[in-house]
Amino acid sequence: MRYLLRTGLFSAITTGVTLLRGSRGQAITWRAVLAWASWAITFALALGAIKDMRRQEKGLPVAVDSPFAPKPDKRERREKRRDEVARIARG
Repeated sequence: MRYLLRTGLFSAITTGVTLLRGSRGQAITWRAVLAWASWAITFALALGAIKDMRRQEKGLPVAVDSPFAPKPDKRERREKRRDEVARIARG
Protein backbone atom coordinates (compact mmCIF):
# COMPACT_ATOMS: atom_id res chain seq x y z
CA MET A 1 0.00 0.00 0.00
CA ARG A 2 2.86 2.41 0.76
CA TYR A 3 4.16 2.08 -2.81
CA LEU A 4 0.76 3.01 -4.16
CA LEU A 5 0.43 6.19 -2.13
CA ARG A 6 4.01 7.41 -1.67
CA THR A 7 5.27 7.19 -5.23
CA GLY A 8 2.55 8.85 -7.27
CA LEU A 9 1.42 5.54 -8.73
CA PHE A 10 -2.16 6.07 -7.56
CA SER A 11 -2.25 9.46 -9.27
CA ALA A 12 -0.79 8.02 -12.49
CA ILE A 13 -3.34 5.21 -12.56
CA THR A 14 -6.32 7.51 -11.94
CA THR A 15 -5.06 9.93 -14.58
CA GLY A 16 -4.76 7.06 -17.06
CA VAL A 17 -8.33 5.97 -16.34
CA THR A 18 -9.56 9.54 -16.82
CA LEU A 19 -7.66 9.85 -20.11
CA LEU A 20 -9.07 6.54 -21.29
CA ARG A 21 -12.63 7.57 -20.50
CA GLY A 22 -12.19 10.97 -22.12
CA SER A 23 -10.62 9.62 -25.29
CA ARG A 24 -13.27 7.00 -26.01
CA GLY A 25 -14.94 7.75 -29.31
CA GLN A 26 -12.81 10.85 -29.92
CA ALA A 27 -10.59 11.52 -32.89
CA ILE A 28 -6.84 11.29 -32.26
CA THR A 29 -5.39 14.80 -32.18
CA TRP A 30 -1.96 16.11 -31.32
CA ARG A 31 -3.29 17.21 -27.94
CA ALA A 32 -4.47 13.70 -27.15
CA VAL A 33 -1.09 12.28 -28.18
CA LEU A 34 0.69 14.77 -25.90
CA ALA A 35 -1.65 13.91 -23.02
CA TRP A 36 -0.91 10.19 -23.42
CA ALA A 37 2.83 10.84 -23.73
CA SER A 38 2.72 12.91 -20.54
CA TRP A 39 0.83 10.14 -18.78
CA ALA A 40 3.36 7.54 -19.93
CA ILE A 41 6.24 9.61 -18.56
CA THR A 42 4.46 10.09 -15.23
CA PHE A 43 3.74 6.38 -14.99
CA ALA A 44 7.35 5.49 -15.80
CA LEU A 45 8.63 7.88 -13.12
CA ALA A 46 6.29 6.34 -10.55
CA LEU A 47 7.55 2.86 -11.41
CA GLY A 48 11.14 4.10 -11.17
CA ALA A 49 10.43 5.51 -7.71
CA ILE A 50 9.08 2.14 -6.61
CA LYS A 51 12.20 0.44 -7.94
CA ASP A 52 14.43 2.88 -6.06
CA MET A 53 12.45 2.44 -2.83
CA ARG A 54 12.83 -1.34 -3.03
CA ARG A 55 16.54 -1.09 -3.80
CA GLN A 56 17.05 1.22 -0.82
CA GLU A 57 15.13 -1.12 1.50
CA LYS A 58 17.32 -4.05 0.43
CA GLY A 59 20.50 -2.03 0.99
CA LEU A 60 21.41 -1.92 -2.70
CA PRO A 61 22.87 1.20 -4.30
CA VAL A 62 20.39 3.76 -5.61
CA ALA A 63 21.04 6.16 -8.50
CA VAL A 64 22.47 9.51 -7.46
CA ASP A 65 19.61 11.46 -9.08
CA SER A 66 16.96 9.48 -7.22
CA PRO A 67 14.98 11.19 -4.46
CA PHE A 68 15.77 8.12 -2.32
CA ALA A 69 19.55 8.46 -2.73
CA PRO A 70 21.48 9.27 0.42
CA LYS A 71 22.34 12.95 0.62
CA PRO A 72 25.82 14.01 1.71
CA ASP A 73 25.82 16.10 4.84
CA LYS A 74 26.61 19.78 4.76
CA ARG A 75 30.17 19.37 6.03
CA GLU A 76 31.07 16.89 3.27
CA ARG A 77 29.70 19.22 0.58
CA ARG A 78 31.60 22.20 2.02
CA GLU A 79 34.90 20.26 2.16
CA LYS A 80 34.43 18.95 -1.36
CA ARG A 81 33.79 22.46 -2.67
CA ARG A 82 36.82 23.81 -0.76
CA ASP A 83 39.02 21.10 -2.30
CA GLU A 84 37.73 21.90 -5.80
CA VAL A 85 38.39 25.61 -5.38
CA ALA A 86 41.91 24.92 -4.06
CA ARG A 87 42.64 22.57 -6.97
CA ILE A 88 41.50 25.16 -9.49
CA ALA A 89 43.55 27.91 -7.82
CA ARG A 90 46.69 25.75 -7.96
CA GLY A 91 46.57 24.99 -11.55
